[in-house]
Amino acid sequence: MGSVKNVEFKARVPEIESYEQKLLSLYPEFKGLDHQVDTYFNVPHGRLKLREGNIENALIQYNRENIAGAKQSDVILYQHQPDPALKTILALQLGIKQVVDKKRKIYFVDNVKFHFDVVEGLGTFLEVEAIDHTGEFTSEYLRSQCDYYKDFFGLNEADMLEGSYSDMPAL
Repeated sequence: MGSVKNVEFKARVPEIESYEQKLLSLYPEFKGLDHQVDTYFNVPHGRLKLREGNIENALIQYNRENIAGAKQSDVILYQHQPDPALKTILALQLGIKQVVDKKRKIYFVDNVKFHFDVVEGLGTFLEVEAIDHTGEFTSEYLRSQCDYYKDFFGLNEADMLEGSYSDMPAL
């Protein structure tokens, strides 16, 4: 897939069902329920994670500011067939920083991806990613899409997370 530009936000929500019902009113495309294990590795710049799931499998390098609300990520995504040797090589060479285990429902409305996450040891979350694979959208347009969905779901700044799940202390 290569380079991807996205603007995203992640919010802690008390339960995901009401937010999912609200999204269903827009008739999104349901991609499925994925059990994902994200292994983050020690790297000098940005973040590097290996995602192992039954829907999504990828090695993902990304840079993103740790600020609450919508933020741009510069992502390089390498999709591959699952192979335990890749994780072993990365762990031996870089060391494991953190492992995040989650169950994720995935939906799309046009270029916007919605995640309803239940993260082991952390709680329940809603993540919205406005994605540009082709260079057709400006960062401002992607940010406006995130702002629209933040308002649509009735979220406020206190709900927004700054960093990654890998940065959060367990409950």
